[in-house]
Formats: sequence, C-alpha cells, structure tokens
Amino acid sequence: MKKDILAFLKKNELFAPDDVNSLIISSFIIYNKLTVKFNQLLIQCINHKITQKNRLLKGLLDIISSHQKHFNFEDIIQLFEFVISPANRITNGAVYTPNSIRQFIIRETLAKKNNNLNTYSKTADIACGCGAFLIDVALYMKRNFQLTYKDIYLKNIYGIDIEEYAIHRAKLLLSLLALKQGEDDNFSFNLFTGNTLSFNWHAKLPEFKGFDFILGNPPYVAARHLSQTTKNLLSKLKTCQTGNPDLYIPFFQIGVEMLSYSGVLGFITMNSFFKSLNARGIRQFFIEKLLDFRIYDFGAEQVFKSRNTYTCICIIKNIINEKIKYIRLMPTLLSSKNITLSSIEYKNLDSHKGWNLKNHELIERIEKTGRPLGELFRTSHGLATLRNNIYIFKSIKEDNDFFYLKMDKKIYPIEKKICCEVINSNKLSRTVSLNQLKELLIFPYTNEKKPKLISEIDLKNKFPKAYAYLKVNKNALSERDKGKGKYLNWYAYGRSQGLEQVAYKMFFPKYSDITPHFLINSDKRLYFYNGLAFFGKSVRELNVLKKILESKIFWFYIQNTSKPYSSSYYSLNGTYIKNFGICSLTKTEENFILKQDNNNILNEFIAKKYDINLNDLEIN
Repeated sequence: MKKDILAFLKKNELFAPDDVNSLIISSFIIYNKLTVKFNQLLIQCINHKITQKNRLLKGLLDIISSHQKHFNFEDIIQLFEFVISPANRITNGAVYTPNSIRQFIIRETLAKKNNNLNTYSKTADIACGCGAFLIDVALYMKRNFQLTYKDIYLKNIYGIDIEEYAIHRAKLLLSLLALKQGEDDNFSFNLFTGNTLSFNWHAKLPEFKGFDFILGNPPYVAARHLSQTTKNLLSKLKTCQTGNPDLYIPFFQIGVEMLSYSGVLGFITMNSFFKSLNARGIRQFFIEKLLDFRIYDFGAEQVFKSRNTYTCICIIKNIINEKIKYIRLMPTLLSSKNITLSSIEYKNLDSHKGWNLKNHELIERIEKTGRPLGELFRTSHGLATLRNNIYIFKSIKEDNDFFYLKMDKKIYPIEKKICCEVINSNKLSRTVSLNQLKELLIFPYTNEKKPKLISEIDLKNKFPKAYAYLKVNKNALSERDKGKGKYLNWYAYGRSQGLEQVAYKMFFPKYSDITPHFLINSDKRLYFYNGLAFFGKSVRELNVLKKILESKIFWFYIQNTSKPYSSSYYSLNGTYIKNFGICSLTKTEENFILKQDNNNILNEFIAKKYDINLNDLEIN
C-alpha cells in the first residue's frame, strides 16, 4: 500500500507537507467514520484546500481500500514516516521504528515495576519525528492511570525534532489518537521544533529537573552527511572528540545527562559504538558513569527494512552499577519471557580498543595470547586512484609495445612500460584464481621501492599514448573529491596510499563469511585495490599467519568482535582484527602447522596454543 500511495502522491505532484497531511488525515477520519467538532488542529487540516479536490481524496481512499480492510493507527504512523523525502532521510536520519521494538522498549522502561512510573512522570523523545514513541507512551499512561489525553499531553510527554513538519505531524497524530478514543478537544503540547544538540530545555520548562524516561530512535546520519553547523555543535561535546562521529553518538550523552536520578533511557540505535573508532568517547563516557546498562544486540539481523543498518536496543538506568549486561539475539525473540543477559564488569572493558561483549572471557584470552596482529604485521588498504574506471582496465588485445583499452566505443593504445598488474582483493575467493583477478593499471609513477610521480614533461615524452588517453579524461579526473582535491598533478592518483613496492604480501577481502580466503604473493609489482593486505618479511612468515587466520579460533574471534553484515559476513578491517593475539610458535611448531593438512588436527593444535577447548567455541 505504501508504495502505491507514494506513487499516487508523485503522480499528482503532492509534495508540500500540508497537502500530504490533509489527504492522509482526512482519509483516516473518513475511513474510520470519525467526526471532529472541536479540535481546531484537525479541523484546519481537513479543511485544507487540497481535500476540496474530491478526486484526490477519493483516489487515496480507493488505494487504501484495495489493500486492506482496516486503516489503523499503526498504518498511519508508518505512512507518515514513509512519505518523508529521501533527502530528509539522509540528512536527518528519519526512519520508522517497528511497533514490536517500541513495545519492548516500553516494557523495559515504563512498565518495569522498579522504574517508579506515576501520574507525574515525564517522558521525552529527543528526536521524536512524527511521534510514534510518544503515542505509545500516551496509550500506556491512559491504559494504566485513566488520565485524560489532555492531561497526558500537558504534563507527561515531551518531544523535540529538527523538522517543523515532523512536530506538526506529531501533534496531528496525537490529536487523532485522542479523537479515536472519544476525546475531541484542543490540546496543549510540549513538542518543540529545535536542534537537540543545542536545545535548552530549562528555558522552555520552568523548574525542569530532568526527564523520568527518555525513549526513541536517534537519527541515523553518517558523519559524511553532516552539515558544518552540526559538526561545529558536535565538536563541543565530550563524547565526540575522536574520529568523525555519526549523529546517533551524542544522543547517548545528551539523553543520559537529561535524565533525572534513577531515570531510564530506552533507545534502539546502531550497534557500531561497541567497536568503532569514532565511538571511543561515548564508551569512555559510559565507563566513567558506571550506569545500569542493558544491551540487546541484533548483530547482523536487519530491523529496519528501509535502512541497511545493524542495531541494538539500549536500556540505561541512571543509577550506579559496576556491571554492564549484554545479549545477542534475534529481534523476534524479544517477546520471550526467558531472556538471560550476561554480565561484564565495566573495569574489564577497554574504551580505546573497543568493547568485547559477546563471550567476553574467551575473547580476552585470545587477545592476551602472544602479541597483537596489528603490532606484528602492517595492514594496507591498497591503491586509491578515486577513478578506477580510468586507470584500471582489461586489455582487449596487445602487441609488442602496447595494451589496448576500450572506453566509450573508442580504442586507446597504452604503453606496456607504464602499466602494472593489479587485483581487486575484495573479489578473492576459493573459486577464483589469481590470474582471473588480474587487471592492468596505468601507473604514472617511477619504478622504485618508493615510487614518485612522473613529471608531466616526462609522461608526455616517454608515454605519449598513455598521456593522450589521460588528457582525454582530464575533466573527469578533476571532479575527484568533488573538485576540491589537491594532487601533485592532475593525473596523479587521488591518494598516495599503497604506492610502495612490497615483495611479500598476503591479500584478503574486507568482508568474509566463515571461510576467509587469504592469498600470498611475492611479486612486488603486483598492486591491489579495494581489499586489504598484510605485509610480511618472508613467504614462510605469511604462510604461518595464514594457517592461524584460517583456524576456528580466528573466525570465532571475528564473529564475536567484528561488525556483522548480512549473509553471515563480517568485516575483516584493521579496526576489528588488529587486537587478535598471534600465539608464539617455535620453529618446530611452525613446521608442524605448515605441513599439517588435516583441519581438525590443526584447529585442535592452534586452540591449545590459546588455552581454549574447541568445544567452547560457538561457531555460528
């Protein structure tokens, strides 16, 4: 239904929020046979000029009727979230929170007996959007205390959102909720348009002493999409001093600091704060506060259909507790009455390295064995031309002097002496050979251990065909970094990383399933891009490392500490693997594992080096 409604709105060029509001609210009222006599907010909405066009209203009602027998409150909440423009979804992080998630958060906050909910309790959503969480709170207060909605809206619920249209929709929905249950009145709301990062609640609410409950779904906005104004506000917050913080991170700090004593916060949010570099500040904040903290982690399971995000539910009570509680589970299991969380002492968590929450004791044992992988081996991310389609190609033919590149139906000869071989190590798998991966790379650098950019005069004189081809693409190259890139010359790669010639390297992809594939190579003129590589001192050294990284111990570590993706894939990025302990081996032990082909024997041997029983490993 939602997609058909969106198509209907686009077809009729209905983009203005007031037009959309009028049609959706009017349709709901008509469909559910409601009557409005006194609520001016709803009356103004249904009397909006757009609803006078009966064709439009009838068209929307026909779509709704064709899809379902009922048009209930959850439908209209979803619909208002769905019609938010794609641009606003990116910049403001708006996303619909499923009802099952909201109800679990309500149960773990307002409904908990020891959380002291009463008729005076104040609950806020500090990124309220269209008000789904506030609607749930209002329903819960009404059901348990028999208050009027007029009193609940005035005394019990509070909200803020950066978008004025979102606050207006929240007011409409709350008014509609009251109307549907027989309360047709004009309501006063504590709902504000403003930026949570700088909003002053004390100025708006006399005698404000903090909220008893803060519930919600903080905005999902990546650091690269933040405005300069937002970045400036983040720079003032203690928890946003490391890396480039995503927007959800400061909402933890702001939420906790706005709680009353023993107040409770319930968020569904990103689970990347366990390990990410840009979340070091918020991890340290929690360790210093020693809050009563429960985490329900969904791992790689997707909660939001419209977003490729990995989430968890955080329940934080503003009282001292020296232990954090954690469980990884499927979202469908939230309704279970037997959810058992493990406990980890805050003092055993490392805010700098990241939090190891799942199978904490075994992970700690692995990390304390031998020396960290990141200390023993340097990791490279390969070349970054920022225009691979220009520099990297498959030759359609060749002769003694030239490879031939085809672009836009035109064929360009490229001097062989300016070309190197390159692979995309992200495509490594057990079914693809090295030769199948090899491509050609136009390499406008000197053939040295530490290559330098060839001067434009030398490039033009020594490699005129390659120069001519690059000149054709000069405008495209100038558009890298949005036209603001500062390069040694216009034909230089976008970044200087990965240029050095290294003889001994082990390629591997950035993401892998339970069978990670590592490829060792000793050709110093073979470059790579997109994936990763370890640099070593010898082929033997890398082969020993390969055996360890292909063991069950390593994959157990990855499954419990790394960022999960769909289809049981996990990140192998340096952030997640650098703390893996590489066990010390004698020459005899090295020889043993290098010659051993039996995986069971090899896994048993390696597990013993970590003082771990293989039966204790939960390989999922």
